[in-house]
Amino acid sequence: MQSDNPNHSASLKRALGLTSGTLLVVGLLIGSGVFKKIVPMSQTGLGGEAIIAAWIVAGVISLFGALTISGLASLTEDSGGMYEYFRIAYGNFMAFLSGWADFVIVGPAGIAALSFLFAQIINSMVPLPNPMDAWADISIAGFIHPFRDSGIKLVGATSIVILTMINMLGVRASGVVNNIITSAKILGLFVLIAMGLLYKAPETAVAESSSLLSGVSLYSAFLTSMLGAFWAYHGWDIAANISGEMVNPKRNVPLAMTLGVLISMLIYVLTNFTFLRVMPVEVFRSLGEGDIGAFAVADLLFGDFGKTFLVMLLMISVFGALNSNVIAVPRKSFRMAEEGYFFATVKKIHPNFRTPYMALFFTMAGSVVLLLTGSFDMLTDMLVFTIFLFYGLLSLAVLRMKRNGAIQARVIGYPVIPLIFLLFSVVFTINTIIVQPKQTVFALLLIASGLPFYWQFKKSTEASVVNGN
Repeated sequence: MQSDNPNHSASLKRALGLTSGTLLVVGLLIGSGVFKKIVPMSQTGLGGEAIIAAWIVAGVISLFGALTISGLASLTEDSGGMYEYFRIAYGNFMAFLSGWADFVIVGPAGIAALSFLFAQIINSMVPLPNPMDAWADISIAGFIHPFRDSGIKLVGATSIVILTMINMLGVRASGVVNNIITSAKILGLFVLIAMGLLYKAPETAVAESSSLLSGVSLYSAFLTSMLGAFWAYHGWDIAANISGEMVNPKRNVPLAMTLGVLISMLIYVLTNFTFLRVMPVEVFRSLGEGDIGAFAVADLLFGDFGKTFLVMLLMISVFGALNSNVIAVPRKSFRMAEEGYFFATVKKIHPNFRTPYMALFFTMAGSVVLLLTGSFDMLTDMLVFTIFLFYGLLSLAVLRMKRNGAIQARVIGYPVIPLIFLLFSVVFTINTIIVQPKQTVFALLLIASGLPFYWQFKKSTEASVVNGN
């Protein structure tokens, strides 16, 4: 803890071991993507084999990322995740930009999207009233409709508030909740996989699902489809945000990230293989944008009971991912505030529960605001673009710091794996800019919006040092 923290006497409690850390990573990863992304990935024109390959390649790249970032994880035991790694590798300016991007895009967008989907699932079982339906057509800037789907948004906001309150009560309690939920959804997914593999599939399955593309368009579609896969894999790095609350973090954080990615990769590949074994890719292509492909598979496998089972499984899965995000996301802004590069009130630690309750509150508020926009597909695509922009810079830092001896710990696969991760991050970022220019420009503008705050925080921090505070 920094000495300038007014709550220095109340330090964060190290209560999470390797098992809880690994389940946190799995809980962060396995949310909506494994159920939803088969439809948009199919609609890129890829065949079944290419879709499975996209899940495998995205998993391998995510694993390479976890192995690469583990080199930086060996340098610190503090909370903050990528913000802390950027501070060590590049200094305060780049650290702030990465943290600001997480504050305005990555963290709240993920929480908002998951809470909206969680409420949508409830709405599919019990139709929710829309108390603000009379104002549904009111818009901000022509595309933000804060009162549309008001029932879903109110339930989603309530779920964020409840989980935030649970997390304010202590990291051990929230860790137990996460472990139970994550274990339940892993078990449920393996039941779905087992039933799908036992299903007598028709002759036209994965192997015969044809691609509609060839040449350069095939490669571009493959990278574009990986936006969906990477949304599903997003979250492995967020586990590093809670380093300050993990036992032996220099060992357990890298292990938790690596094991979590491997477990999730196995589940994702098996689940999507099962989907494409039960139904040809052409069926998924014909589904609507808002349809959940997994529901169609469950309906075929189990009938009405199967759809009910999958609705419950999806609800547990999304709620678990939401809880994991609420646990981990606020720790980055907490660390930024400790360093003097965020609003000072965010670094407050609750004297009784020893949790960063104000960081939790700020994240809750930002997530609820984004929830009101309803622009979730755009937000998740911006999220993936943003994280790979910063992944590339971190992999470059690992190569540089390992070469000059700043990183003493072993980095598995160095220099090949960090170099592959760097090159992929560059190619993926460029491709996303080409195929989605509006979203990427908007994301860059949001990141740049933090610059005035940086100069103010920098000025205040330097003045504090001069005054001896």
